[in-house]
Amino acid sequence: MFESTTQLRVRYAETDQMNVVYYGNYAQYFEVGRAESIRNLGVTYKQLEETGVIMPVVEMHVKYLRSAHYDDLLTIKTMIKELPTGHKVEFHQEVYNEANKLLTIGKVVLYFIDGATKQKTAIPTIFKDKLEKFF
Repeated sequence: MFESTTQLRVRYAETDQMNVVYYGNYAQYFEVGRAESIRNLGVTYKQLEETGVIMPVVEMHVKYLRSAHYDDLLTIKTMIKELPTGHKVEFHQEVYNEANKLLTIGKVVLYFIDGATKQKTAIPTIFKDKLEKFF
């Protein structure tokens, strides 16, 4: 299993009148966690796209357990629990506050798509090679 953590601080614009993070912002938090986890492997989204593969989100599941608030320092844990072998990758994500309380859990599924044909394709070799050592 591959695991990575990233931190970010909740900005005022991400909260509602109750000082609670608006639920839709978790999609962006998950994206930050995914992008940084890939970067922690030694490759970037940009490099993956340069191979001709794009990675659209096709599913997102979220369970909200506790609220995050303005100025909270959040830790986003991102996990890939299975080595992708086909045309998709699943990112499992958890968001914690500074007290290490679990706030939100989610799963985001992305497909590997050939940028030119827009057809499903296999995981890019550059990404698979970086992940294999964790499985």
